Amino acid sequence: MRIVIAGGHGQIARQFGKLVAAAGHQPVGMIRKPEQISDLQEDGTEPAMIDLEHTDIAEMTEIVRGADVVVFAAGGGADGNAERKETVDKGAAIMLADAAEAAGVRRYVMLSAMGTGQADPDSQDVMQVYLRAKLAADDEVRSRGLDWTIVRPGMLTDDVPSGRVQVGDLERGAVTRGDVAHVLAEVIEAHNTVGRTFDVLGGDVPIAEAVSSL
Repeated sequence: MRIVIAGGHGQIARQFGKLVAAAGHQPVGMIRKPEQISDLQEDGTEPAMIDLEHTDIAEMTEIVRGADVVVFAAGGGADGNAERKETVDKGAAIMLADAAEAAGVRRYVMLSAMGTGQADPDSQDVMQVYLRAKLAADDEVRSRGLDWTIVRPGMLTDDVPSGRVQVGDLERGAVTRGDVAHVLAEVIEAHNTVGRTFDVLGGDVPIAEAVSSL
C-alpha cells in the first residue's frame, strides 16, 4: 500500500514509517524542512515537501493522489502557540480529508488525543485550545464519507515500547510513542477499525490482538 503521512517527521510518524516500510508498504512523509529529507530516506519513507500551514487543497491532492491510505500525524508543536493548534491540528487535518476526497482516497486514519470530549469550550489555556481543535477535526472527519479511524492515545512517553496496549473507551493514562506507531501500523490493515474511535494506553494485550478485538 502507498501510505501518505501528514507530519511525516514527527516522532510517532517516523516510527510508523519504519514499521510499514519494513512490512513492504510505501510510506510517503509530508515534511516542510529540506533538512528532514535524509531522515525520512534513511527510514525507508519517501519525502514529500509541503508546508501544511501554507498550502492549498490542489497541492495536497497531488501528493495524496494514488495513495491507499492517508494518516494525519501532524501537530502544532509544544511551544504554547495556540494559533498553530487551529492551523495544523484542525485546519491541516480537515484539508487532508478534502484532499483525500478529491484524490479518491477513502481510507483516513487520524492520530488524535484522549480528552477531547472533556475540552473546556471557553478556556484559552493552550491545552484546551488543542483539545478543541482536535475535537473539531475529529468531528469533521467523522462527517465525511471516508473509511475513517480515529486513534486517541493518552499521555505520550519515550519509554521502550512494550508491544502491549489496552484499547477502547478508557480513563487517563500513558502510552509509549513506539506502541502508538505500532497501533497505527495495525489499524491501516484492520477493516474492523473503520468507523471506530478508540483510546490507546499501555496495557497487557499484544497490539495485534488488541486492535483485532475492536
